Amino acid sequence: MSVAPQPLDAAPRQPAAPGHRAGLQLRAAGIVFVKECRESLRDRRTLLNALLIGPLLGPVLLVFLLRLTITHQLAQANRPLPVTIIGAGNAPNLVAALQRAGLQVLPPVPDVEAAVRSQQLDLALRIPAGFAAAWRAGRPAQVEIIFDSSRRDTGPALQRLRAMLDRYSRVTAAMRLMTRGLAPTLSLPVVVAERDQATPQARGALLFAMLPYFLILTALIGGMWLAIDTTAGERERASLEPLLINPVPRDRILAGKLLATATFSLASLCLGLIAFMVAGAFLPANQLGLSFSLSPRIVGAILPVMAPLVLLLATLQILVTAFAHSVREAQTYLGLVQLVPVIPSVVLGLMPLKAQLWMFAVPLLGQQLTVMQLLRGEAISLPEAALCALVTLALAGVVFLGARRNYASERLAITA
Repeated sequence: MSVAPQPLDAAPRQPAAPGHRAGLQLRAAGIVFVKECRESLRDRRTLLNALLIGPLLGPVLLVFLLRLTITHQLAQANRPLPVTIIGAGNAPNLVAALQRAGLQVLPPVPDVEAAVRSQQLDLALRIPAGFAAAWRAGRPAQVEIIFDSSRRDTGPALQRLRAMLDRYSRVTAAMRLMTRGLAPTLSLPVVVAERDQATPQARGALLFAMLPYFLILTALIGGMWLAIDTTAGERERASLEPLLINPVPRDRILAGKLLATATFSLASLCLGLIAFMVAGAFLPANQLGLSFSLSPRIVGAILPVMAPLVLLLATLQILVTAFAHSVREAQTYLGLVQLVPVIPSVVLGLMPLKAQLWMFAVPLLGQQLTVMQLLRGEAISLPEAALCALVTLALAGVVFLGARRNYASERLAITA
């Protein structure tokens, strides 16, 4: 990369007309844009992050995690459920019915509670000695499930065991009523019929709840190194001062650097969307009755939604790196910036909220809600999309003014 850039334009000897002066200033911004793009294309580190790591990191991680989760759940659902039963002789018929349903009886242990707490056992079922007497008397016969609710890995096994016991209880109740000449439906005064209105596409979108975050992260990574190199990097190499002494307004120089950063971010985002389209074909979503289709139509709708946010993120990166005196310091600052997109994802994950109009006025949150609507196959409301874009662009303008003020300071060229 060059150390000292050439002057952008020589100062005119005679006063130029306003239109000509504006053309020179726009030309200066274009020259800075071309310069930064050309030098970044020569930098392997920038190309690696913008065109490889940024676009592929999200799809690879998402596909790996989802495929691992789906495969694990399917394997657990198809294999026998190992459970230790204490007092199996007190209810042989119950144990036999559970075995037919897919339960594998493990040998008893001396202290089953301690074994569950120490994670030696996942689940245990205790059948008290009075089970047979209560059963013969027609009274409710109690069994105990011993588990540790703090262990998330035992949740699916616990649900399977509860379903087995509930099924056995319903069948037994129906048989008791029939032996007494009563209809089994007498025990069901209310029958609930569930009609799920979710489409396979909408259910599949639940698996990709983190997709908006990965798209934002892809845009951040795509422009990160260019933003670092064009400000903190040039500052560290002492090549920023020769650029700033050109007879060109500094906001034109800032605009050129900003456009270059946004271009690389947008390119990384486009490649990331293509990678997600390809990655969706490798997910076993059909085995769960789900559907995920990141079609070109959806991608074409996501890009206009994300474009204002890409501009905002690029402007924010330029502003943050302008305060850094070295590349390492800029990396630290931008590492903190990358944590900001996590906040809306965590909020939506912990507190599922119904989308309201004011939420689309919150940058990052509005984009994540809109992308999820597209993934669910829902139509986007024009007021919501317009509000999301306008507020994001307005905030980008505010950040640009802050960066412009920083660029107008003579301290920007100081290397220490």
